[in-house]
Amino acid sequence: MKCFKALLFSIALLWVSNPLSAQTAAPVDSFKGAKATKKHYKALYVLNSGEEKKIAGIIRNINNALNDPRLKGKLEIELIVFGEGVAAYYKTGKYQEPLKDLSQKGVILAQCENTLRERKIDKKDLFDFISYVPSGNGEIIIRSAQGWVIVHP
Repeated sequence: MKCFKALLFSIALLWVSNPLSAQTAAPVDSFKGAKATKKHYKALYVLNSGEEKKIAGIIRNINNALNDPRLKGKLEIELIVFGEGVAAYYKTGKYQEPLKDLSQKGVILAQCENTLRERKIDKKDLFDFISYVPSGNGEIIIRSAQGWVIVHP
């Protein structure tokens, strides 16, 4: 009887562990990431922080997406800024060149008008190459419903 129980236990153990051993790891260099099979992709990047690290990071992330060879010629990007994020668009700030570069690459740079009204910020204090939307949250809701990917780096 002990032999029979040991045999059953061994069979059960093999049965449970077999699916785990059947899956073999692919070589690391064989995985190249997801394939861009669609003709067009849309991404809305959201910035509501005035921290330099966050602003520089989102600019870097957008450039990385634009330079991804899988997405070349297939990507539409908008950067929506609201709340503390307005710091990115001030003429007195240090982001004019990288933001102008993004704009020239076709990135839509949008600012929430609610933020300007609430903080009493004049549009003349912001870069002249940005656009305005009534509300940042409204932009997120609408773009999301339109199928845009919402990115919070």
